[in-house]
Amino acid sequence: MMTSHDVLELADWRHVYSGKVRNLYEPSDQPSGESDRLLVVATDRVSAFDHILSPGIPDKGKILTQLSLWWFQQLAQPAEDLDPIPHHVISVDVPEQVAGRAMIVKRLQMLPVECIARGYLTGSGLKEYQASGAVTGIPLPDGLVDGSRLDPPLFTPSAKAAVGEHDENITFEQLSERVGLLRAARLQEMTLQLYRQAEEIARNAGIILADTKVEFGIDVSTGLITLGDEVLTPDSSRFWDAGDYEPGRPQLSFDKQFVRDWLSSEESGWDPASGQRPPALPEHIVEKTRQRYLEAYRRITGEEFSATPQG
Repeated sequence: MMTSHDVLELADWRHVYSGKVRNLYEPSDQPSGESDRLLVVATDRVSAFDHILSPGIPDKGKILTQLSLWWFQQLAQPAEDLDPIPHHVISVDVPEQVAGRAMIVKRLQMLPVECIARGYLTGSGLKEYQASGAVTGIPLPDGLVDGSRLDPPLFTPSAKAAVGEHDENITFEQLSERVGLLRAARLQEMTLQLYRQAEEIARNAGIILADTKVEFGIDVSTGLITLGDEVLTPDSSRFWDAGDYEPGRPQLSFDKQFVRDWLSSEESGWDPASGQRPPALPEHIVEKTRQRYLEAYRRITGEEFSATPQG
């Protein structure tokens, strides 16, 4: 099994970058930066509070990759009155060493923002609301609590930060300054379409999609804004148990919020504001986190996860 921090030597591929969770490779038979393809390999690394934690979560990279691929297929089949959302996946014909956790994708010109759709008030959105009555400049009604539903859902972009730094929530106007007004409007439209489609699918599976974060880039061959990175996984989204949902308190989740909660607890003995590295995750937290990821996969797709997927 691929360990948490492996950068593998892969035939025909050259490692070019490692993020918090994913390693990127490009074809080794072409000059650096000139290929229109990349190999994206999801590791078992897990991050929280802008730190990469240790140890990783077994099979996490495979779960995230298989769930993303499932969602990409769903988003390519929207309602009749909506256009499919183009995505970057080309193939899963990848080296055997990374089978199940990797995909070959189009190299996009990634936009310097993260696009967030919020259907429920929680997390950083809740903190911002409690301080100002608004989220990224969007005023909200008085009296909302942790878990309040937002109808219609909000589009709340953020500016990407370097590894180890905090992303910065920005307003739509600030987004427009970065990418242009027409492109900002299209990002908003695509993000909210994606959220509404996914929220309905998840709700039918007994899961509330509270919010999700996606990234887009420009396909240089077509000029189209294209969905990249991962999509609708427990790393990029908040999944809640619909049967347990009750506004006004933290919700039962199937995502890495479980890890965040442990790190913030007295049991961990760590203060996220301390500037110190987090402690190692104990075995019971690693296993419970893995089980939550598996449960999200099972509920959403209706299938049991297989570490050796076919095709």
